[in-house]
Amino acid sequence: MFIVDAHLDLSMNALEWNRDLVKPVAEINAREAGLTDKPDRGKAVVSLPDLRKGNIGLVVATQIARYVALGNPLPGWHSPAQAWAQTQGQLAWYRAMEAAGEMVQITDSHSLERHLRLWMDDSSPQDRPVGYILSLEGADSLIDPGYLEKAWADGLRAVGPAHYGPGRYAQGTDATGFMGAAGRELLRQMERLNIILDATHLCDDSFWEALDHFNGHVWASHNNCRSLVNHNRQFGDDMIRALIDRGAVIGGALDAWMMVPGWVRGKSDPRGMNCNLDVLVDHLDHICQLAGNSLHIGIGSDLDGAFGREQCPYDLETIADLQSLPALLGRRGYSPADIDNIMHGNWLRFLRKAWS
Repeated sequence: MFIVDAHLDLSMNALEWNRDLVKPVAEINAREAGLTDKPDRGKAVVSLPDLRKGNIGLVVATQIARYVALGNPLPGWHSPAQAWAQTQGQLAWYRAMEAAGEMVQITDSHSLERHLRLWMDDSSPQDRPVGYILSLEGADSLIDPGYLEKAWADGLRAVGPAHYGPGRYAQGTDATGFMGAAGRELLRQMERLNIILDATHLCDDSFWEALDHFNGHVWASHNNCRSLVNHNRQFGDDMIRALIDRGAVIGGALDAWMMVPGWVRGKSDPRGMNCNLDVLVDHLDHICQLAGNSLHIGIGSDLDGAFGREQCPYDLETIADLQSLPALLGRRGYSPADIDNIMHGNWLRFLRKAWS
């Protein structure tokens, strides 16, 4: 089964976690043995060889760099210019992966269809470059909305205006409030450039303001359901219905605290909390029941998004184990056509429409 994963923080792992993603996961983890600077050392699940092993041939890959104002306790850069510079280093890593033949940037319908033809060929799967669509998670690094023009020229095709906490253009997870004038100008420039709005991480106020002021294409790359795990990071049913009405696709995320209620970070254990891949199907199925079809869900795993095996489904050793999902969906009564939609078809239909 060909798989599209709509959210991976690949460049963050390469530059901030110092992981050589051209190596298999097992080698990455072996090199981290004994390190304690981050809680997920030695517990990575994502690498380029393991993406190929799982037939995950297309991903949405991020740039991410938060600006934090004085008094904001979150980690981040102390000026937008520093944050911009960090994203440019991340872009340089993607370019190096392209030069090495490890990855290829997908920016339009032509490059998308060419890449899909390559991956649908049965020969030499381990030699194929992983396709990536560049996304910006949190817009703080855009010194002003005019920087979108350069970012678009560099291949940026989706933007999530917020991440965690208060942002320069929108308010994110665990924050409250509206986008305001700067955020609305960002949305206008995104719409002009045909950049996809990623609604993930927007707090409720900013979410509704964004939908009111943006007339372009909207998705939610990695988001689960508030009715199953009650937290502002998740989408309430009214938000899910609004996204469905806009033709959005919502990617199911595999961060354990978003999957099961009662998770305590640093203390809970995936097996002890019965957090497995079937729990993701619960969230996906909830969205399907609201939609009345399977046309608005996909995978946006967020694996190795500052967590590792200590905080993801216990039946997932590496990202290649996403190949277990079709059988789990089949046991829930999803048809082969439904499963194709979920594993890749919905994202591809969305992109073809957005880039037509």
